[in-house]
Amino acid sequence: MKDTYKTIAFPTEEVLFKEKNSKFFGYAFPVISEEEIKQHLEEIRKQHHTARHWCYAYQIGTKNIQYRANDDGEPNNTAGMPIYGQIQSFDLTNVLVIVVRYFGGIKLGVGGLITAYRQTAQMALEVAEIVEETIDQHYLISFNYKDMNKVMRVLKEKNISIVNQKMEMNCQIEIRVRLQNIPQTLAAFEPLFEVKIEEV
Repeated sequence: MKDTYKTIAFPTEEVLFKEKNSKFFGYAFPVISEEEIKQHLEEIRKQHHTARHWCYAYQIGTKNIQYRANDDGEPNNTAGMPIYGQIQSFDLTNVLVIVVRYFGGIKLGVGGLITAYRQTAQMALEVAEIVEETIDQHYLISFNYKDMNKVMRVLKEKNISIVNQKMEMNCQIEIRVRLQNIPQTLAAFEPLFEVKIEEV
């Protein structure tokens, strides 16, 4: 079972590709939500408010993949899809690539545009730090305070990451478990009858 994915660690430095007086500025951002994508697009539009086109593509998710490719006024499939093609060829997810174009007065034609957007996206991803992350499932463990030591022992033995916790008379701990470790983790909690564990 594949339980890892590749993404980028940090937003990249700006890259520049020039073709027949047109300038293409490329950026890549790690993202996990459409909200973040909107914010990055707004920032780049403000930064390059005199540009002609702000084309982009993104892919988010590991199990349920969402993606979008936007030509932003360029001829159909000459910008967004070439950018998205680079995200795929680098085998990345949870990433947004934006290419900003300043028109230089000479038309590049469909082939020229495809090449320019693809090349700029490739340059943006080449300077990115690519990292491998695990695909995790979150669980909520509910238990009485008296069972705290038993639960904590399992978490420590299995080296399980705690996302957050609420310790009162009725305790709840949210944990993050790598996909391939789920069967052992659930099995470790089975002997603890009064402890409830459910997917979040």
